[in-house]
Amino acid sequence: MHWLFLLMAVGSLVMAMRTTSMALMVVLMLAALGLFVAWIAGWYARRVGDSGGGPATMIDPAELRRLREVAEARRNAAPPSEPPAP
Repeated sequence: MHWLFLLMAVGSLVMAMRTTSMALMVVLMLAALGLFVAWIAGWYARRVGDSGGGPATMIDPAELRRLREVAEARRNAAPPSEPPAP
């Protein structure tokens, strides 16, 4: 839907460049500016809305506890006594 704003904004700019009336040109340029802003706002809203993830991407407490235990085990693991041979 927000792509329609872009198409209308481009159309307004084209009409503004072809008109001979100064008042109509100002109105069309303001309309193009408003439509460009509406297009950017719609594009941003869709982009942010798609990356939200929702409840499906949340980690449940059991999985979080398991990840913490794995990280703690790695932290407490003894470092190797000698470097590996090449």
